[in-house]
Amino acid sequence: MGILAWIILGLVAGILAKLILPGDDPGGFIITIIIGIVGGVIGGYIGTYLGWGTVTGFNLPSIGLAILGAIVLLIGYRIVAGGKHI
Repeated sequence: MGILAWIILGLVAGILAKLILPGDDPGGFIITIIIGIVGGVIGGYIGTYLGWGTVTGFNLPSIGLAILGAIVLLIGYRIVAGGKHI
């Protein structure tokens, strides 16, 4: 998967994760892309560990895993930041 595909997947996953889990998180276009890309990596690890597959391209299962990873990342951020409600 090329860098442009990772950026687009990251943007989509980051936006959808923030819509699913709204809150007072750091935001902005670049941060949302980074949340989605890191979420894709986390989702890939989770998917591989659970036997669901991995993030392999711009397809529905990969987007789902990236969103799952981004949600995990946002929850982790809120726990570490403290004072935020999950």
